[in-house]
This record gives sequence, structure tokens and C-alpha cells, in this order.
Amino acid sequence: MAGARRRVLLLDDGRPRNRFAHSSHGVIGHDGADPATIRTAALEQLALYPTVECRAGTAVEARRANGGFTLRLEGGDDVAGRRLILASGVADRLPEIDGSEERWGTTVLHCPYCHGWEVRDRPLGVLATSAGSANFAALLPDWGPTTYFTQGEFDPDPEQESLLDRRGVAIERTPIVKLLGNPPALAGVRLADGRELPLEAVFAPSRWSLASPLAEQLGCAIEEAPNGPYVVVDEFRETSVPGVYAAGDMARAMHHAAFAAADGAAAGTSAHRSLARER
Repeated sequence: MAGARRRVLLLDDGRPRNRFAHSSHGVIGHDGADPATIRTAALEQLALYPTVECRAGTAVEARRANGGFTLRLEGGDDVAGRRLILASGVADRLPEIDGSEERWGTTVLHCPYCHGWEVRDRPLGVLATSAGSANFAALLPDWGPTTYFTQGEFDPDPEQESLLDRRGVAIERTPIVKLLGNPPALAGVRLADGRELPLEAVFAPSRWSLASPLAEQLGCAIEEAPNGPYVVVDEFRETSVPGVYAAGDMARAMHHAAFAAADGAAAGTSAHRSLARER
């Protein structure tokens, strides 16, 4: 959109999902970079386009108006546009275990592809958060010796147990009740029966919710993935509401910064093409 010389308003509340992490992997040309550094560079590059305005803030309400859309900002102002691209992401629900919050993004992690390299060759744990967590745990031995904690809720089925056995994943059925060590480092975990096991990182496939209510307000179709809701889009990243596009974690069940960037490019291109067809 910016390169096509269309007027674009970017609203950014400065709270990206990966703000707790110190490195980002899998983003070509930026592997291992601090996410904040990547974000700063992106904003600096956008500022070079004269038709783009980057504004700090949050939209709290959205409605269709005059053939386009009007957003109500947090401070009470209204802004209008002919197309709307939603990229507000999701909010993670942290594990309800003592010590999780102060370690989130460093030693309590949600994605081995994003963060596994930093904790490679260390004793790792996977915290069960859904029935699919056992399949997730089967990935982790490629980074380090792994224990799957069922938390007394998500015991692997026979097929999953066979997979974990083949992958060398230990299964622990007594729940973790506390994370040990000096945060944000992790030295181990305490179980409900009092035992303590050495661990240096715990992966918890997070439950999530949509970080913004705008998609729901506009009536966009929403579906449920095993770990949370996402906005349904077509191959052009358009939602069920014509003129509204969605990109990134809020519009897919599998999350990664590189996927989000690609989605944003697709949504911007599709929105521009739809405008070009109007005249």
C-alpha cells in the first residue's frame, strides 16, 4: 500500500506479542535479532514513504460507514478509511504456575522454532495445555532432552505415547506447581508431590485470545483452533466482511513472525488491488 502511494494510517500500540523475547529466529535476514530492533527498523523504513502516517495508539471500536470504515481511537478521536487491515495479533494466556510470568519469553516459551536455539542441549520440559501438546512434545528432542508434563489433564493416547517413546520423551504425570531458580533463569520445577526436577526451559503451547475486539465488532467469521480463536480469511487475506483484511497471528492457527510478515504483504497487496478495481 505504501509503495503504491496510497494514503495509509498505521496504528501501533507498541506492545507486540514478542516484546518479552530477546531474539527472533526464522526471519530471513534478521535471524537471532532482537524483535524490538526489527520493529524499530520497520517503522523507520515506513517513515520514508510520504503517504504513510504512523500513529501511536489503539482502536477500540470499528464500524462500517460511507462505503468504508470508521475507527474510534482510545482517546476518543475517529479516523476513516476505505479499506481496513487488522493485524492486532493475539494475547497469550500464561500457564497458571508460580514463576511463569517473570520467565515468559526467556525460559518459559511457546515456540521451539522461535526460541529453541537459545536453549539447545539443555534439559527441557513441555507443559500440556491441550490434547495436542503430546504431539508438540515429540518435536522437542531435536533441541534437547525432553520431559512431557501432562499436568494431570492431557494424558497421551496410545498413539501419542508410542510416538513419545520413539522420540525418547519422558512422561511425567505429576503436575508442576512451581518454577525454581532466579528469574528469568530456570533451574528446575517442583511437582505436586514435592519432588524437584532439573529443567532449564519449559515450553508451554499457549492458549490465546484475540488481542482486539474489532474483528468481532465488524462481524468477521471466527473459528476455534485447539489453542484459541482466529479470524477466517481467504487466500487474499480478506475476511468474511468485504473490505476488511486480516494478517498475522490473529488470522491463522500456526504462528510465526515470518508468516505474519508474509500475511501483511498479501493483505496490503490485496487491499490495493481492490481499490484499483474501483476506478
